[in-house]
Amino acid sequence: MDALQRFHNVTVIGAGVIGASWVALFLANGLKVTVQDPRAGVDAEVRGYVDRAADALRALGLSDALIASGHERLSFEPDLERAVAHADLIQENGPERIDFKRELWKRIAAAAPKHALLLSSSSAMPASAQARDMDAPERMLIGHPFNPPHIIPLVEVVPGAKTSPEAVTDAVAFYTALGKTPQVVRKEIGGFVANRLQAAIFRECVSLVAQGVVTVDELDSIVTHSVGLRWAVGGPFASFHLGGGDDGMRGFVRQFGPGMEARWRSMEAPVAFDEATSKLLFEQSDAAFGGHTRATLEAERDARQIAILQVLAALDAQRS
Repeated sequence: MDALQRFHNVTVIGAGVIGASWVALFLANGLKVTVQDPRAGVDAEVRGYVDRAADALRALGLSDALIASGHERLSFEPDLERAVAHADLIQENGPERIDFKRELWKRIAAAAPKHALLLSSSSAMPASAQARDMDAPERMLIGHPFNPPHIIPLVEVVPGAKTSPEAVTDAVAFYTALGKTPQVVRKEIGGFVANRLQAAIFRECVSLVAQGVVTVDELDSIVTHSVGLRWAVGGPFASFHLGGGDDGMRGFVRQFGPGMEARWRSMEAPVAFDEATSKLLFEQSDAAFGGHTRATLEAERDARQIAILQVLAALDAQRS
């Protein structure tokens, strides 16, 4: 609660899918939110998203009173300097262009209060690269969520070379107070951790579909009924440690290591979204998902994710 009091005035820059989701979560935690996004109609777009997210936030245990009063604490300011002038914390969700972000942070650092914590939702660009031209780079770091941020717990907290330890501590405290699971990434690397894992796994997914081993919907079914379920309750290392029996990871490497290495070597062939591969993916994705609207698919996804989180939270409560 102390962190939410310290960072009560939040400015969200960029109100696309990620930004609007942050807005819904911040409002549901009682924060005052200013949205900076010059697009026409952004007011109605964000307010609509906040309303649609309300049921999910209630299901996750957020206060119904704070959710209901959220619109009273929401405002819009298209001018960047005015939007950040009184901010305690800024969550940036702008385009993934390094020239844009460098100019943006330079302007923010000049206009925001000196105590403001500066966070970027960037999914790939390290803080050091973004903060190159700004004053006070010690206040700026990555707070990368997974879509949608108001539901998925993970936030990758990635400091830059000049980020202060105090800023990292503040970011972790803030996201923890929101009910998130912040994970400090120890070293800057493009794409951070979760997106690099997604890229590696999706590379093999595309390869298997392109080779005709499985179709798009068959592969999704395989994942959700095996490793997806397994990794929801224990990550790859925990899973393979158990797979090694009484000897844990040592037993796994001894018994399954050679086969794992052979599979790694078999994945060396290049994979690309060339014309033929893209055409195949588009046709099969249309066949698998085209009969449903985006809203329907998102609602089903969110309901399933919330159900898993609720069950895991109940198990954690029993264990404690």
